[in-house]
Amino acid sequence: MSTPRSRTARENPSSRSTLEDPRMPVKAKLAAAWASLMFLYIYVDYLALYKPGFIDTLRGGTVHEFDAGPTFVAASLTLMSVPTLMILLSMTLPARVNRVVNLVVAALYIPVTVFNMAGEPWKYAYFYALSIGLELLIHVFILRSAWTWPRRAASPAVGLDGEALRAPQQV
Repeated sequence: MSTPRSRTARENPSSRSTLEDPRMPVKAKLAAAWASLMFLYIYVDYLALYKPGFIDTLRGGTVHEFDAGPTFVAASLTLMSVPTLMILLSMTLPARVNRVVNLVVAALYIPVTVFNMAGEPWKYAYFYALSIGLELLIHVFILRSAWTWPRRAASPAVGLDGEALRAPQQV
């Protein structure tokens, strides 16, 4: 016994396979990119703990040749707080400010990302090249998304706030 199919399905077989792809707001794209970047930061730092001797140097009070004292910890928190806050700011700031902030912060974090490979042994080159490459791709995505933020043409009859403009009255 066969299951009856609708007439539409028989006439247009592609109608069942076409998926809707609604346009995602730029704010959501940016927030998702910053969140992805933060996950990558966390996993790279976590996986670095598996390098032989890394935990011993942490216990010895150094991180990548830096003293792991209060200044280092505060600087690290500050450095990681900015991308964390960008998730929130990307969703809440007005479009014009949002665009500028994302362009500036992403551009400033590219050298920070590249600096993370400084002083690493060559035998971990693939690990750091892959992680930094992915981070740079996310930064480029953020820059491109912010740079190409869609614009709405201002109508002469409607102001930027959506309110109807009134013609000035003549005396």
